[in-house]
Amino acid sequence: MNETLDTPSFSDDLIRYIGLLWHWAWLVILAIVIAGGAAFFVSRQITPVYQATATMLVNQAPSANSSEYAALLTSQRLAETYAQMLTTQPIMDGVAKSLNLNALPDSLKKIVFIEPIRETQLIKVNVQHTDPNLAALIANEVVITFSEYNENFQASRYADTEASLSSQLEDLNQRIQEINLEIQAMGDDPDLELERNKQQTTLAQNQQLFASLLQTYEEVRLAKAESTSNVVLVEPASAPIDPIRPKIIQNTLLAAAVGGILAVGLIFLLDALDNTIKSPDDVTRHLGLPVLGIIARDPTTGENDPLVTIAQPRAPVSEAYRALRTNIQFASVDKPIQSLLITSIAPSEGKTTVAANLSTTLAQGGRNVILIDADLRKPKLHQRLNLSNQKGLTSLFMQPEVLLNGTVQKTDTNNLYVMTAGNLPPNPSELLASDRMDLIISKMEKNADMVIIDTPPIMAVTDAVVLSQRVDGVLVVIRVGNTKTAAAQQTVNQLHRLNANVLGVVLNQVPTRGSRYYYSNRYYAYQEYYDKADKSKRKSLFRKRK
Repeated sequence: MNETLDTPSFSDDLIRYIGLLWHWAWLVILAIVIAGGAAFFVSRQITPVYQATATMLVNQAPSANSSEYAALLTSQRLAETYAQMLTTQPIMDGVAKSLNLNALPDSLKKIVFIEPIRETQLIKVNVQHTDPNLAALIANEVVITFSEYNENFQASRYADTEASLSSQLEDLNQRIQEINLEIQAMGDDPDLELERNKQQTTLAQNQQLFASLLQTYEEVRLAKAESTSNVVLVEPASAPIDPIRPKIIQNTLLAAAVGGILAVGLIFLLDALDNTIKSPDDVTRHLGLPVLGIIARDPTTGENDPLVTIAQPRAPVSEAYRALRTNIQFASVDKPIQSLLITSIAPSEGKTTVAANLSTTLAQGGRNVILIDADLRKPKLHQRLNLSNQKGLTSLFMQPEVLLNGTVQKTDTNNLYVMTAGNLPPNPSELLASDRMDLIISKMEKNADMVIIDTPPIMAVTDAVVLSQRVDGVLVVIRVGNTKTAAAQQTVNQLHRLNANVLGVVLNQVPTRGSRYYYSNRYYAYQEYYDKADKSKRKSLFRKRK
């Protein structure tokens, strides 16, 4: 029966993600190095830009009737207004003219940045340029030019009044002087006494009018002084030493961080999109089956090489097959398994190799084993064991009685016998579903301690499903990173619906160290003790079979 699937805990997910990052650590490091290196190289190629800063103070002369607080607020608002005026065209034209710059006002405006300091009367004039000395000159000149422009603009409000009063005072002063000359010319002549008194009266009136106009003129000048806001350069700009951009170290670190984040995101995305069986936890979580064996990938052996359990009996992979043998024995304590069907979800998952090596391991343990190749579509067992395929399983369907008649071949391994597939029939599913197949399996069980049947992949054809009801147990081979989770679930559910006794799963072709699919096994510590005799034995066996 299918076991109840437990929801993975947070710690399990955390461990899984840590393992995932550990496996792809090289990719994260590579992304960090590439992104950081690229940012460093690009930043070094960019022309450095320097920023010079001049600080100016806006001080509005308070009127006689205003408080200091009101004057301060007015000055702050005025500073914000001046900040907008500092980059206007008249100011930029004046700066370009004073410094003999060929830059247009618009281009000059692009390098001048005004920064009012909040809740103060100070304004920072920042100028960014590739020439640090020129940046300082422009920043100072902006303040000077604006100060002159502001004074002229403020003075223009009283210019007409001052000019009119000044003209009246000048005309009146000239009239007073003329009257004085006329009075002096009359002298003390008694006959001119009446005219002299008349002129003196006119002189007194003009002098009184002159004094009144002069007082008005001074009052206008005083009002002009009190209402004119001045701008002071409190901190001149100096040529900067360090550029503001590019910030090579900052850009490099930021790009490296972004590269690492993108790499981690890509890793988690690929993992989320990867719907294959990748670990024993996936098998337990999605299939509800135990993992009876974990077979590592052995790059030193291929399909044409001798079985690893024969050529390298001390190898970690051989030890893994012995562990699988033990786990199968524990999985069948109540009812000993005499016939075992080995299949896979899809092709190229290594079921034939697992069946052959498991059979060899059982035989080496002293049990009589018959290995049957029931893959009547693409049989490979005879090639894997270098046996003849002239007679085999299909030959037994042609006889009126189930007689072995040489269909079972002895191998070089003691206690191991093999029945190959034989000639390929046109109707393999019908043959495997027939009563004759039941008789064949029963016949094999009487002649051996264990019968292992290699069948086609379940998702490809129905052969394994048909045979699953005729054996004591089923072993499913899954290749990590290759078998789709949905396909595995469909296969296991189908076997359960037929009441097949699914013992568990064998994870095959598990990558060794350096992979997130690798699971430590104490037997892998023996790897360094391999000697040349193991390799020589393997080569001699291979030559012997050839």
